[in-house]
Amino acid sequence: MKVFFDTEFTGLHKDTTLISIGLIAENGNKFYAEFTDYDKTQIDDWLQENVINNLYLEKAQYDRRLKDNYSDFESVGPTSLVKIDLEWWLSQFDSIEIWSDCLSYDWVLFNNIFGHAFDIPSNIYYIPFDICTLFKLKGIDPDISREEYSMFNGKKHNAMYDAEVIKACYEKLVS
Repeated sequence: MKVFFDTEFTGLHKDTTLISIGLIAENGNKFYAEFTDYDKTQIDDWLQENVINNLYLEKAQYDRRLKDNYSDFESVGPTSLVKIDLEWWLSQFDSIEIWSDCLSYDWVLFNNIFGHAFDIPSNIYYIPFDICTLFKLKGIDPDISREEYSMFNGKKHNAMYDAEVIKACYEKLVS
């Protein structure tokens, strides 16, 4: 199963922390989580306006329940809680191929949820893939607007929305 994902985090530096993660599988099942333990001292005006303001789960109002199905699962809390929920959601698939956009930071942060790369769930293929490379191989400028290319519209800089855009780009690129 191909799973497309994106993360939002506190900056392009080595001590960055996760703010949110969105995953969407080929079959349309979604997982979205917001982390409550990100480093709030790293939030600048741009992050506040473009990322924090696009979060929509509220811890105070969130009633965490495991659902009977995997279709639209949401989680909010510290990394330790999100990890449990994410492991449960990922367990629905026998074998997972991970796809992202420019996955340099996303893949490292994904691995950090589980401790490190050797602790990711065993059903996840250890080599991730990215649509930037796929754009390049198809002769398309990898810096192309993902929304324009996929004709997908919504709230940019929300991890779930961005994961959906990545999936739409992939589907168009391979069709």
